[in-house]
Amino acid sequence: MLVIPTGAVTVVNEQHGAALAAREPNYGVVGATCPADELWTSRPPGYSSYERTARIGRGPGDWSSAAAAVLEWGVKTRSGFTVSPAAGAGPRVKAGADYWLIASLGPFAVREPVRVVDVVDEAARCGFSYGTLAGHPVSGEEAFVVHRSPDGAVWLTLRSLTRPASGPWRLAFPAILIAQRWYRFRYLRALRTGG
Repeated sequence: MLVIPTGAVTVVNEQHGAALAAREPNYGVVGATCPADELWTSRPPGYSSYERTARIGRGPGDWSSAAAAVLEWGVKTRSGFTVSPAAGAGPRVKAGADYWLIASLGPFAVREPVRVVDVVDEAARCGFSYGTLAGHPVSGEEAFVVHRSPDGAVWLTLRSLTRPASGPWRLAFPAILIAQRWYRFRYLRALRTGG
């Protein structure tokens, strides 16, 4: 995890990309948020689990724009994060690709290393999950899924599994949980029609 002043260049160069690729997941339940599954039944013990669904639009236009946005990190970027792909990864999510998620906190930015675990891109369900890598402030997985119902309503579902990471970030875990709640509120609004 790197903490850098905001305004610094956030493009990942080859050296940072190589360092990112060498990191391993810092949790043991890779794939447990199951973005392709309509019902989330597997919630491993030892993690705080969260699931919430909100209506974000209606009709084919809202579906098309939300499906495209979710697969290009729109939930994160519209909520204030910068997403910086490692070498070989593009702006569109790709299973197995590594990214830095950069959260600005006043005059500083916290760089969170993550790996896309799973991607779903179907006619009525699009989204992905990513897992935290060594050096991330928390340990676990998060999923963003856009889906549509037969009546034309478009929905966003958030899923996450969270527990404290090891190392110095463990002491900050209570404050991280507060920030997580604030970001979840932003996530649920990020792809809403007109917003």
